[in-house]
Amino acid sequence: MAHVSSRIVEVCVYKIVNNKPKYLLLKRAENDSLYPGIWQIVTGMAEGDENAVTTALRELSEETGFRPERLWVVPFVDVFYSAKSDTVNLTPVFAAEVKEGNEPKLSDEHQEYSWFSYEDAKKRLVWSGQKNALKNTEKNIIQETEGGRLAEIKDFTQFERKL
Repeated sequence: MAHVSSRIVEVCVYKIVNNKPKYLLLKRAENDSLYPGIWQIVTGMAEGDENAVTTALRELSEETGFRPERLWVVPFVDVFYSAKSDTVNLTPVFAAEVKEGNEPKLSDEHQEYSWFSYEDAKKRLVWSGQKNALKNTEKNIIQETEGGRLAEIKDFTQFERKL
């Protein structure tokens, strides 16, 4: 029977432009062995004994070069099954706000990026879990619900890796 794992994180990255959020999506490289050419939010796997927050910050930096201005735990956990590893994955989701004017520096894993409105981003994402991550970011973080306010990680420096 499948085993349960929680080693993957997802990060919805956005910036505010003209008082509206623009969400960052990354297009996977065409030569990538895992889902070539699809649009996705920042996604990555823990290294060693990293916790989820540290993994999210590291993956954000590795895949985009960004350090967030603000960071939240999105009140949603993506769940998906991998037949290859016979694993049910529980994936914590984070939201990261970056400064307007910042543009990502892509890793080799991705070939393209773009900033999208919520509706346009939702149309480009393939996986329902990532669409739900985006929806919960929009609903709780962008619309500033009480739950979203409570989920902000005010001092995330304690989770950053020391290089």
